[in-house]
Amino acid sequence: MAPISRNPFTAPGRPSRGLWRALAEGSGGALLMVLTQEILGGRGSSGGIQLLLGAAALVLLAVRRRFPTMSLLGISAVVGLLPTAGLPAAITAYTTVKHLTAPRRRSAVLLASAVLATLTCAAFAPGIGLGSHSFGLAVGAVLAATTLVVPGLLGSSGGQEDRLLRALRERAAAAEAARRLAESESRIHERSRIAAEMHDLIGHRLSVISLHTGGLEMALQKQSPELRDEAALVRRAVVEAMRELREVLGVLGPLGRDTGTDALTDTTGTRSDVEALAEESRSGGIPVDLTWDGPDLNDRAAQVRRAVHRVVRESLTNVHRYAAGARVTVAVTHTDDRVAVLVRNGPPPVAPPAETGLGSGRGHIGLRERVALLGGTLEVGPTPAGGFAVTARIPARPAPGASLAATGAPLPESAFEPRSDHVSAGVQRRAMKALSGLLGLIGVGVLMMCGLFLVAQAFPEPDSPRGRDPELPRIGMSRTMVEQAVYGDSSLARAAATGREPAHPQSVTSCMYSTISFVDSPPPTAGAGRARSAAAGAEEVPDHLDITRFCFRGDTLATIDRFTVPVVSRTPPWESP
Repeated sequence: MAPISRNPFTAPGRPSRGLWRALAEGSGGALLMVLTQEILGGRGSSGGIQLLLGAAALVLLAVRRRFPTMSLLGISAVVGLLPTAGLPAAITAYTTVKHLTAPRRRSAVLLASAVLATLTCAAFAPGIGLGSHSFGLAVGAVLAATTLVVPGLLGSSGGQEDRLLRALRERAAAAEAARRLAESESRIHERSRIAAEMHDLIGHRLSVISLHTGGLEMALQKQSPELRDEAALVRRAVVEAMRELREVLGVLGPLGRDTGTDALTDTTGTRSDVEALAEESRSGGIPVDLTWDGPDLNDRAAQVRRAVHRVVRESLTNVHRYAAGARVTVAVTHTDDRVAVLVRNGPPPVAPPAETGLGSGRGHIGLRERVALLGGTLEVGPTPAGGFAVTARIPARPAPGASLAATGAPLPESAFEPRSDHVSAGVQRRAMKALSGLLGLIGVGVLMMCGLFLVAQAFPEPDSPRGRDPELPRIGMSRTMVEQAVYGDSSLARAAATGREPAHPQSVTSCMYSTISFVDSPPPTAGAGRARSAAAGAEEVPDHLDITRFCFRGDTLATIDRFTVPVVSRTPPWESP
């Protein structure tokens, strides 16, 4: 048994085997975040903050089994600040809600995580590049619904299903154990009864031998004194055998002795005995038709006759108990090889009382055990006409080792199933779970992307042509905000300014060039700029170019310089004067 520890990557009370699994999950979560970042684009917090938030999301993903509630609430806040952590948050929400058993706690934790993600995204929207608070609220609501609520509901359903299956397995195992215990008890009871019958049979024979030996001893007392001692020795040996038989069979415990027609005699199981059983049933109001095919069973072994007696008696007893008034047919067929006993009853004229039920079935188990000990078979079951039939096929001459071979209790069916089948079934279940999880992550990712796209269409971003005007570049602005305002660095402006621009200020580390003027109007959209350039090219070619240079110290805008450079017109040779 693996040691129980306080490993932060393992659920409480579970073996400490979660380190490698946590590393694999962290690597997978990082890959999912990188893929989401590539799809969503580079918008968001600065690089250092993104790395910190991503690391926090991966740590919370790894410890979600040990601290489920804390991990879910923490990663919900991270999702509000870093939307690319949506898929790790979905895994955390699914696992956490799946293992929470209290319904109220599940609902409270899931609702709190959704509200926390939405409010965090709305509150920090301007700082993470989402613009207005209303736009951040919409994005947060989409992230909470797609990456927290939907996986949480799926986890709740999966957890309930797992708990239900576990309870059903436990109930099935308990019912199977109870059934096997009842069958074992019935076998033990039947074997005890058989042992008592052996005591009666063998004890009777030994008593007869002892009686005759005693008479022989008295007769030889005068005629042959030397043989009298031998007869006395035989008598004492018989008495000792009877005592040992009682001791050996006495360990089975006290048993109720048979009375009436059940008493073990030399006629038990013969035709007269079976007719007596049928007559008793007729006197109790059960119409019984008896047919006997073949010779009587006087010459058959006592255990064969006793088995025939028990099959007929138990079957008629069940008819009295469960099908009173039904017509019964008893057929005994005796051949050289076997004795077949058939007891069939029709449907009862009146249904049995509800409390009677179908019985425990132990009588049939005992009969089957008795017949199996002799190497025979027993079949019981309902008939198409609505009645019941019991068919026993007993060898007329049981093999000497038949009883020894049949004394072992049958093993459960599961014991004969190859172990490889269990292993392959477990591998298939794990593969199906992994495939289902992968498809679920893909579905959550697609749902999240579609939701963000719809939000972007319904709520225009701050720098969208449908939104407010973008903020003009100013000293102290970050490089990312300047790039969004001027649409990045212009290679054409940089080439035109080479050798003609003013000297770079001291302590600047990099510069960005643009041909868009920010004096009177904000930068046009990309489509508008392309349209205006095309129109200007169609009308005339300018003789100078206005360039704006933005120089940065590190990541902060330090200077804004505007200058003009001439444009060299290259006239084709065939158009020169």
